[in-house]
Amino acid sequence: MPLLEIRQLQKTYPDGWKLHRVSFTVEDGERLCLLGPSGCGKTTLLRLIAGLELPDDGRVLVDGRDVTMRPPSQRGFGLMFQEYALFPHKDVFGNVAFGLRMQGMAREATSQRVIETLALVGLAGFEHRDVSQLSGGERQRVALARSLAPQPRLLMLDEPLGALDRTLRERLMEELPNILQRANVTTITVTHDQEEAFALADRVVLMRDGRVIQMGTPQDVYTRPSSVWVAEFLGLTNLLDVRSVEKGWADTPLGKLRVGNDAKKPGLSSTERLLLLRPDAARLDVPDHGHNLVTGEVMTRSFRGERYRIKMLHASGIELTLDFLAGVNLPGPGESLTVFLDPEMLVLLPVLGDRADGRPD
Repeated sequence: MPLLEIRQLQKTYPDGWKLHRVSFTVEDGERLCLLGPSGCGKTTLLRLIAGLELPDDGRVLVDGRDVTMRPPSQRGFGLMFQEYALFPHKDVFGNVAFGLRMQGMAREATSQRVIETLALVGLAGFEHRDVSQLSGGERQRVALARSLAPQPRLLMLDEPLGALDRTLRERLMEELPNILQRANVTTITVTHDQEEAFALADRVVLMRDGRVIQMGTPQDVYTRPSSVWVAEFLGLTNLLDVRSVEKGWADTPLGKLRVGNDAKKPGLSSTERLLLLRPDAARLDVPDHGHNLVTGEVMTRSFRGERYRIKMLHASGIELTLDFLAGVNLPGPGESLTVFLDPEMLVLLPVLGDRADGRPD
């Protein structure tokens, strides 16, 4: 039995915006992320799960028990907002101990739990620090410690890294999953940033316009987006018109390309599909068989730390964005480049329909 089950949750607001019968489960110990652009409904959904708002229809179940109408204080959940909402008149200890004192925990047990939780988030010895004197990353950790201290069954994080600068954000994207794993807490995170979602989550629920568009592991969502909208939201922009599809081959402006996914999936004609070329689909090692070779002129070459990003112009006028690991020998702007496109990394996508079942909105 899942720890949390969301059944057909629906909510309509006076301006006409609607959360459309959302359903999913969260297993005990799982880290799930609600991902999507601003206004897609992810924070609304989080508030409904927390009990801060009530749905028009649908149910929220915890361990099989219906908690839909229970107030937040009776759900055993923790919630951390992007703004942290720390108490400025309390020191670090006072902030972390707040929830424990509200539960009526004894003084000695409270002190021990605060010390344990601060050590968990990397703030051992910070008990008597003034929160106003802490850095942004330290305040974020205090807020996290305060949420973890009461040992909630489910912890909900609303844009937890959104207020941090890039350096701190990168650091905490690596550290936060380890902290949550050591705390042995089930987590739902809300974010609009795909990189953050992929780093923090075991599973992603991608939303748009109040609907769930796709669910899966970060790798599944990235490698097999369910629609053109999903691909573009994830920053995958190499999309080619498909003139025809036959026996695992797609006829495109780049030529006929072998595709590794189900090219003959029923219900979609070639005119209803586009072919996605992920940036990492290109290989410099050209095989002898000769198919899936594409040649173009390098327009730009930029260094991105662990990789190079190439903008290449094909003779058809199509511009491709391709990524290569740093250290490989690449031509510069104005020079010719021939690459092999890995068939297993070419994905046929429906032109219409952004819902998980493929039907248009």
